[in-house]
Amino acid sequence: MDISVFLVPSPVWENQEEVSPSQLGKTVSFYTGDEAQLDNKRIAIVGVREERNAVQNAGTMAGPDAIRKYLYKLFAWDENIGVIDLGNIEPGNEISDTYYALNQTCQFLLKKNIIPVIMGGSQDLTYANYLAYEQMEQTVNVVTIDQRLDFGESSEDLSSFGYLNKIVMHRPNYLFNYGNIGHQRYLVQPDLLKLVDNMYFDAYRLGDMQPVPQKAEPILRNADIVSFDISAIRMSEAPGSGNAGPNGFYGQEAAQLCRYAGMSDKLTSFGIYEFNPAMDRDGQTAHLIAQMIWCFIEGVSQRKMDYPIGDYSEYYKYIVPMTESDHEIIFYKSTKTDRWWMDVPYPAGKSRDYERHHLVPCTYEEYQQATNEEMPDRWWRTYQKLV
Repeated sequence: MDISVFLVPSPVWENQEEVSPSQLGKTVSFYTGDEAQLDNKRIAIVGVREERNAVQNAGTMAGPDAIRKYLYKLFAWDENIGVIDLGNIEPGNEISDTYYALNQTCQFLLKKNIIPVIMGGSQDLTYANYLAYEQMEQTVNVVTIDQRLDFGESSEDLSSFGYLNKIVMHRPNYLFNYGNIGHQRYLVQPDLLKLVDNMYFDAYRLGDMQPVPQKAEPILRNADIVSFDISAIRMSEAPGSGNAGPNGFYGQEAAQLCRYAGMSDKLTSFGIYEFNPAMDRDGQTAHLIAQMIWCFIEGVSQRKMDYPIGDYSEYYKYIVPMTESDHEIIFYKSTKTDRWWMDVPYPAGKSRDYERHHLVPCTYEEYQQATNEEMPDRWWRTYQKLV
């Protein structure tokens, strides 16, 4: 497939001042349409100039190039990681054309084991990103970082506030789990939280993630797709969104979440959406997003490849019997990173469609919880989806 037909080079650096050899503007490759440029690349930056389904946030199509002005002035600490900027996907005649272009671009990159980093544009583009996995024939986990749960008003609603309907209802269904980090309860309809709970999905309140964003690390470690709505960050830190509010994550917390996402061996695509330069102050939000992408790239460069599969010789194994039930919980702890996983038993006789999801990232605190005869909620929710 020739993805160059979907892409237009960004003009940002044509008239920019010189950057030093150690800044990203010099170490990142810029795609000119030659597929050979993608050899040995791990990350591809893709701007998507689409906003037609943005809710209360017209102006997001200008976001990608505004971010680039700050991103490529940051210093590169790992010049060999292999980052390429593919340019921008321009709005199609119909919004479905834009979705198709992003879908095909992401699908092409995933087959080459290149992580697309999508700069939106509105967050409904997450749906197009998700569709790229259909040809991969594997179930995936989607994690959003958002102040709301974007399920919309009806199953037909496809907007930045309604794209999750399309993901959950899409057939064939290859979504194993959905989770959101940082919702603010007063912005979410009670029925939506009940729906999420009934489907054994995960919704973590902002207050549960602060002031210790490390709680989000196992959630992000289990994600294939992460979609970050910039309005999850408080307005004082990131004013550049029509949906920004007084509460949310602080800038350094947002950057840490992006680093955790990058460090996940499982994660294969990442997007930041809803940035609106027209509402930004002195480039503050653009600068923050640039640093968030930098932290994601750093996270990828520090992946330890310690997901426990196949050879378990580099893990400590702990078996915790649950005396009040028929279950025992097996935990694995990496000797490389001290990170923890729970082994949720795969039901006998079931197809192997969900086999890659039975090892669930967790925390030491969940191991302690199990030793106290308390079933970790994360284990139980996964078990319910497997059976």
